[in-house]
Amino acid sequence: MSGTQILDTLLALSGVLHADQERELDRRGLTPARTHVLWLVFHDGPRTQAELAAALGVTPRNVTTLVDGLEATGFARREPHPHDRRAVLVTLTPRGEEAMRAMDAEHTELGAQLVDGLDEATAEATLRGLTHVLERLTQLIAEYEARTHEESPS
Repeated sequence: MSGTQILDTLLALSGVLHADQERELDRRGLTPARTHVLWLVFHDGPRTQAELAAALGVTPRNVTTLVDGLEATGFARREPHPHDRRAVLVTLTPRGEEAMRAMDAEHTELGAQLVDGLDEATAEATLRGLTHVLERLTQLIAEYEARTHEESPS
C-alpha cells in the first residue's frame, strides 16, 4: 500500500462526508458555519460572541453575522449576560436545542455504523492510523506555511 492510496482514499472520504453534511444541513436550513456556532453552544453552554469568535478563529463581526442569521431562523437568541451588562450570551432556542440533540444522536449513530463489522483491534488500529495521518498533515501544513512566510518579501 502506498501513501498515495491512503491520500486518495482520504480525499474520497472527505468528499463524501462534505456532500452528506451539506445535504443534511441544507435540509435543516443551516450552513456549516452556523452549525459550528450551535455545536459550540450546545456542548459548552451559552457563550458571548467574543468567546465564540475566539473558539471559531474568526472576527467578532463574523460571529455577529452568524448569530444574526441564527436568530432570524429561530435557532439561537441573544440574552443579557448575568454578570456583565455590556455583554450578551448566545443561547439555543427550543428549535436550536432540538436540532442539536438530533445532530448529536445522528453523529453518535453514524460513528457506530462506520465501525460496524470491525473487530476492536482493527477499529483501534484505524483510529491510530487516522490520528497519525491527521497529526502529520497538520505538521506538514504548518511547515509549508512557515517556509512560505519566510520566502515572501516583507
